[in-house]
Amino acid sequence: MEPMNYLDELIERYPVLSGIRNQITTAYEILAECYENGGTLLLAGNGGSAADAEHIVGELMKGFVKPRKLEASFQEELKKADVTDGSLLAEKLQRGLPAIALTGHPSLSTAYLNDVDGTMIFAQQTLGYGKKGDVLLGISTSGNSQNVRYAMTVAKALGMKTIGLSGRDGGRMKEMADVTVIVPETETFKIQELHLPVYHALCLMLEERFF
Repeated sequence: MEPMNYLDELIERYPVLSGIRNQITTAYEILAECYENGGTLLLAGNGGSAADAEHIVGELMKGFVKPRKLEASFQEELKKADVTDGSLLAEKLQRGLPAIALTGHPSLSTAYLNDVDGTMIFAQQTLGYGKKGDVLLGISTSGNSQNVRYAMTVAKALGMKTIGLSGRDGGRMKEMADVTVIVPETETFKIQELHLPVYHALCLMLEERFF
């Protein structure tokens, strides 16, 4: 199956998304280029969007609809590294696409909140993890989440690409990101309902390309 077939299927199932096909395609191309060059995806969001960020990591870092078996050469390296457990690791481990949700580090986040400035937590993590060629995906239903926008500013300064996932009019994030996928809804829960099939399609497209 070709990666774009998943996008065709998405539009068929959700015709309301037909108007943002080009934005989804551009987001896919940015992510594919990142992974082609050995980069990492960083993700940031608040509330339900934080859950979406974690969800995306779960789809990218292990098999989604494909088994993603390890290369035979690395299976052999595992077996040589540990004669007791190497075979089990070789059987069970799966290839992943590197992705880090910036929402999942409570000690760092609360320390930065307490000691410095809570609105800059994602920015600090982006500074620590990010490098040129990586991608930051910011999820904000309004497009105006300040902590996500701060992270995008840092990403831009580092030479990273940025993707926004939003609704309504895209907010300020639309002006900041290399591409912003703006689903055609205005109420928060309805925006989030459309975010899920969009990022599922992106994850399926990437898995098809690389595995």
